[in-house]
Amino acid sequence: MPRLRDASGQASVELIAIVPLAALVVAALWQAMLTGQAVWSSAGAARAAARAHAVGGDPLDAARGAVPGSLRRGVRVRTVGDGVRVGVRVPLVLTSVTLGSVDARAALPPQG
Repeated sequence: MPRLRDASGQASVELIAIVPLAALVVAALWQAMLTGQAVWSSAGAARAAARAHAVGGDPLDAARGAVPGSLRRGVRVRTVGDGVRVGVRVPLVLTSVTLGSVDARAALPPQG
């Protein structure tokens, strides 16, 4: 029966095998966080844009001011009656590509 050889270096091989999997898990969690931030920010931006629209201000400027700087470029605003619909692009982790966009709506009656 052959004898087993020395197992030195086995932990290094196992570590090298696990590193890509760990990086993939971290990237997936980061993507989930970015998506959640875009959803949360779109709701706040929609409320800010609706307030601006209700008082005669610029809803796009208000919406862009309500989202973090990394999401500002992807903000889109449409007015619908007394309300607004705000779309925020969801960035893809580690690239400049977008994964899609999330929308939120808000409405306030005209003020004044």
